[in-house]
Amino acid sequence: MPLDKRPREKMIKYGSNSLTTEELVALIIRTGSKKETAIDLANNLLNQTNGLKGIIDFTPEEFMKYRGIGKAKGTQLCAVIELSKRISSCKFQGKVVLNSPKDAASFLMPMMRYLRQEHLYAVLLDVKNKVIAKTLISKGGLSSSTVHPREVFKKAIKKSCASIIIAHNHPSGDPTPSDNDIEVTNRLFSAGEVLGIEVMDHIIIGDDKYISLKAKKLF
Repeated sequence: MPLDKRPREKMIKYGSNSLTTEELVALIIRTGSKKETAIDLANNLLNQTNGLKGIIDFTPEEFMKYRGIGKAKGTQLCAVIELSKRISSCKFQGKVVLNSPKDAASFLMPMMRYLRQEHLYAVLLDVKNKVIAKTLISKGGLSSSTVHPREVFKKAIKKSCASIIIAHNHPSGDPTPSDNDIEVTNRLFSAGEVLGIEVMDHIIIGDDKYISLKAKKLF
């Protein structure tokens, strides 16, 4: 490959914005194989996984299923993906105040938008709506039989929080609430009233979009 077209030299000369996604991935995996360049391997990986969205939650073992990706390359890719998630969350370091559905969605989106399974979280808040903690309640499908109020409010009671925000993701990318989502929300809202811990909202996270059940007046 001509020197000025090699990803490393191209980045140094023109900046990282000049590189394609394939070239950036090639820089991470560094070397190719006997028959293919690093860019060939990157192209093959991204084509077979439908781009970055397909690999955002990969494990090293999942990367290693693809031609030319071994343990070292798989772990390097996972490390960069995890680092990018942490960078996205940097602006929320320290005390975070959630005063609106938009605040809550911005806080949760980097962590939840690419999850391939449904995850249900409870965000615990103090009397000034500052985040005390966020806790994973369940993985898998959301239903009234799997989401018990006891599990949702257990840590909220332990932390003496004033209110909570419920959040879960739709792996399809479409945040439209199902009848079951609404049923679970109303059940948790009623339990919160009994316990004296307000359920402020239920945010459904899609792919760079969200829906607030409170804003939609669905509970």
